[in-house]
Amino acid sequence: MSGCTADLADRGSGGARAEAPLPQGVRDPAVPPSAAPAEPDCDPRASLRPAGALPRPGSMPPGSTMDKIRQRGRLVAGVDQNNYLFGFRDPVSGRLEGFDIDLVREVARAIFGDPERVQYVVVTQAQRLTAVNGQVDLVANSMTITCGRRELVEFSTNYLDSGQRVLVPQTSPVGSIDDLGGRRVCAAADTTSIQAIIDAPSKPVAVSAVDWTDCLVLLQQGQVDAISTTDNVLAGLAAQDPTTKIVGPRFSDEPHGLAFARGATDLVRFVNGVFDRLRADGGWMRIYNRWLGATLGRVTAPPPARYRA
Repeated sequence: MSGCTADLADRGSGGARAEAPLPQGVRDPAVPPSAAPAEPDCDPRASLRPAGALPRPGSMPPGSTMDKIRQRGRLVAGVDQNNYLFGFRDPVSGRLEGFDIDLVREVARAIFGDPERVQYVVVTQAQRLTAVNGQVDLVANSMTITCGRRELVEFSTNYLDSGQRVLVPQTSPVGSIDDLGGRRVCAAADTTSIQAIIDAPSKPVAVSAVDWTDCLVLLQQGQVDAISTTDNVLAGLAAQDPTTKIVGPRFSDEPHGLAFARGATDLVRFVNGVFDRLRADGGWMRIYNRWLGATLGRVTAPPPARYRA
């Protein structure tokens, strides 16, 4: 927590609780995301087609990115550790768990035959676009695929359809983003969620934090009136705090993908082949039902793959 106490007497509805110090890194109001350029036209869901059948684990094509990973002995993945249900540290085992983590393990299984051959590097929301440039092999961190972001990184096929909604206290009368004009709404810094809050016709005040758990602390302390991001992230926050509720319809379209360096096209095609196999053999459904079925509801199939080349 930050050691500085802001003047918050007129913020939120928490009374004296609104005097609590802000988590470190909070910006109120938030600044618009700066990592991505202006949004060009593209099909954000269209990724690179797999290059034929997957090679046998342990026998990657010589000279390929996958073979370099095999020789290193581990896949290096950028992940979250504060996104419950997607990438979080189990308090009992200390292991990283979640939907995104299981997808990373399937990639490691395809390369090594061993899903545990992974080195996890924790990255914040703001670091996701830069971490693939020398720090990690891929990023699995509930990342929305956009055409602007594809100017900076390459994406896998869409592995989860989502959309932005709103999380509020159970006692709040707020029913959607339209009810939050002039009120403080939190999201993680440098995300599409911050921009969507800024662009909302009702004109809420966007507040940014480093992690989603910081937003939850702000909501619990009455320093913001709502959190707004993709409903999959909100489901994890609501599961951690049953005094909150998700309200309103989706007001954005948010396909999710793993991110890679622009030059690692062979790894992108390989991972898309892994995802195609998970779609076909029921692996994706097993992972979804394990982590998300109870909170996001039943689905009949994974998002279909779409390819551009």
